[in-house]
Amino acid sequence: MKSLKDANVKGKKVLVRCDFNVPISDGQIDDSYRIDQAVPTIQYLRKEGAKIILISHLGRPKGKDKSCSLKIIADYLDKKIGNVKFYKDCIGGGVEKEIEKMLTGDILLLENLRFYSEEEANDQKFSKSLASLADVFVQEGFSVCHREHASVVGVASLLPSYPGFLLENEIKVLTRGLAKPKRPLVSIVGGVKLETKVKLVRNLLEKSDYVLVGGKIANTILTIRGICVRDNWTKEEASLLDVAQSIDLTSPKLHLPVDGVMALKNLDQKYMRIGGVGTLRKEEDIFDIGPETIEKYKAIIKEAGTIIWNGPMGYSEVSVFEKGTNEIMDAVAKNKGFAIVGGGETVEAIFKAKMESKFEHISTAGGAMLDFISGDLLPGIKILG
Repeated sequence: MKSLKDANVKGKKVLVRCDFNVPISDGQIDDSYRIDQAVPTIQYLRKEGAKIILISHLGRPKGKDKSCSLKIIADYLDKKIGNVKFYKDCIGGGVEKEIEKMLTGDILLLENLRFYSEEEANDQKFSKSLASLADVFVQEGFSVCHREHASVVGVASLLPSYPGFLLENEIKVLTRGLAKPKRPLVSIVGGVKLETKVKLVRNLLEKSDYVLVGGKIANTILTIRGICVRDNWTKEEASLLDVAQSIDLTSPKLHLPVDGVMALKNLDQKYMRIGGVGTLRKEEDIFDIGPETIEKYKAIIKEAGTIIWNGPMGYSEVSVFEKGTNEIMDAVAKNKGFAIVGGGETVEAIFKAKMESKFEHISTAGGAMLDFISGDLLPGIKILG
């Protein structure tokens, strides 16, 4: 893959596709990690004398929704690195006039790409409008590289294109973890939806020495295997019967919880208990892995040469159900091998526990990381050549 350092950007207009899709509440940025990770590329382009035009999406707006404006991101960046301006649109004559006023080293953040439905539709006209703003394109949003959107593949097909430093590092780290991992390779998979992680689990069972499963995904597999017996299956669980057939659920590499923290499905904590997974009652659900599972998983993690972790072990948003995730987090942090962690909920849990400094690499991506590990060639990376 080409390197950004090979590009001649002096005096040129450089369009940088970032991922500034960060959590915001009450007018405040809750987690600036993704923004901060793009700063080295932005600063490099400034040092090299480029005119830097930043584009991104935020949330899932229906049209031009002010609550999803990137103005708050521009303000944050302006305080962090200085001389960052914002413009209220991402295409059109007003944008073009604003860019014409730019001097070398200036930074301009444009408004939310997803204010236009053409972005996600990979509309050719919209791609051309974005590409016309610049001379060079830099892809710095690894977390959107699995999407065939206008700002991911459309623009890259129209301009000389390069990976940013963040994207380059993400690819390097994930490749290192998968291509020639130090053994044993321990993969930890959690989260909610099995259907989004079937390929991931299947691929990891081929590559890993151990696959440790938690969260709702583990509950679903336990139900499919008949360990957690239910009188009535949900539509989601029933639809997963065929999907689950593609996973070798009898593999000795696959490790499932043996106990869990149970509570009523309405989360009434007065009835919370710890028990073997086979004791689950029809009115209950499992909201965290139990102490026996925690110790079993920690013993495996301790001996790992390489660790890949994506997804929490339980409903970690609620404090009484975060013990499993936090214990696994601590075990991964203490491991002396090479660890890759990622996924939105996983990263949120790490920052909530203030453990980010304990990890060598925290991926900025969720779905893109899953697809990459699953063996898919991401369109946003493929287009870069």
